[in-house]
Amino acid sequence: MRRITVALTLLATLAGGTFAGSRAVSDAQKSLGGGPDGRGTTLLVVGIDSRAGLSAAEKERLHAGGKGCNCTDVMMLVHLSADQRRASIVSIPRDSYVQYAADPATTAAAGPARFGKINGAYARGAGPLTVRTVEHVTGLRVDHYVETGFTGFEQAVDDLGGATVCTDKPLKDKGSGLDLPAGTHRADGNGALRYVRARHLTPPGDLGRVRRQQRLVNDLLARLRAEGALSGPADTARAVRTLLRSVRTDDRTKWHDLVRVGWALGRLRPEDIELATVPIRLFDHRVPGVGSTLVWDEARSAALWNALRADRPLTGDPRIQPVPETPVTINPAFIAVRVDEPAVADALRRNGFAVTDTSHSAPAVRPEGPPVIRHAPGREAEAATLAAALPAARIEPVAHHDRFIDVAVGTRPVEVRTVTYDRNTAEGAPVTGDTLRCPDVAATSPWDGAVRATSPTAPARSPEGAASRAR
Repeated sequence: MRRITVALTLLATLAGGTFAGSRAVSDAQKSLGGGPDGRGTTLLVVGIDSRAGLSAAEKERLHAGGKGCNCTDVMMLVHLSADQRRASIVSIPRDSYVQYAADPATTAAAGPARFGKINGAYARGAGPLTVRTVEHVTGLRVDHYVETGFTGFEQAVDDLGGATVCTDKPLKDKGSGLDLPAGTHRADGNGALRYVRARHLTPPGDLGRVRRQQRLVNDLLARLRAEGALSGPADTARAVRTLLRSVRTDDRTKWHDLVRVGWALGRLRPEDIELATVPIRLFDHRVPGVGSTLVWDEARSAALWNALRADRPLTGDPRIQPVPETPVTINPAFIAVRVDEPAVADALRRNGFAVTDTSHSAPAVRPEGPPVIRHAPGREAEAATLAAALPAARIEPVAHHDRFIDVAVGTRPVEVRTVTYDRNTAEGAPVTGDTLRCPDVAATSPWDGAVRATSPTAPARSPEGAASRAR
């Protein structure tokens, strides 16, 4: 089962040491130049899927049945540019198929290279192997490491006054216990955990879940910024202190490092924060003994890591996110279409649509005008995707229409354009924070109109549920 830290992706970057008064402020100010190579600062933030130390009541409250894997469930790289004017947050899906880093204590003669899902690095070698593996597959230097357990995520969100979540339609997922009505809401830690854990929604799977995680992080940063929690090193140091119970860091990560990062994040506008997911080429790569995995798009992921190493923006780079001539956001394979003209039916089928040729029942005399796309109310997005392939078509919603979308060809010649569906674009393309924000997130008062996923009352969280210290 997927355990989360998402909001901690950014929240945890503020943790890792105690506030030491003016010295923390002074050290934060001195370290504003970025990492040692002058190419910015990179943090690896992970959430651990473990139920060690959780009581039965806590498991029930957190909807955390099943067996944990003692592996990373969430993995995000947070890169702060050297000039402190941009932050890039890149999610690495847990099922990414990679080569693990070698143990520095062994030699090549110790055995062949080991491959597996990237989340398995933690089970094999905890934080140190996780860091080395990420560095190995990305070519990046990880300057700081932060981890937490899913109870730590819940506690951190509560300590920071809740998180904003929004949706334009009701969201319900039995696996995570999510039951969220449409609208913009302030959720407590438990409700936020259910929101970011949900996988059985649209879009399904890890990429859709990762984008929801990014939305929550983005809106949480916006609220903390609006409330002044990150307005200066002293305020940021107080936020660091708030989070000390829920996250752990490696030995290289000092309190002034994280105060510096948090203070810098507090000065960024939403449009200065980038959020992206590693581009994927194969979404269900089956490996014996490993299961279903994700294989990165070699060229595009390399371009993404090269951009981070060079301290360049991710958005607007066609090497990371190509711009097709006619992009669509819904997979044509999931759109059932009936077409009453054979040539148009064949062309749409080559475009990937699920086409049924109904030319045998077409009228003897074609109606005047362009082709007409008829669909049931509520299928506007699918109709728009089909219309992208038929740019001259007219769209007509029809009450009580069935699940098919019908194309009635008229007397005018029909142009069929080639459309491009890229799941990476739909669910993980590099975007800036202003495009992912919930409506009026900065104006929402803490706990105003709060919505939480209902859960039974439980005793206080046990300290064993917190993340284990990185070794």
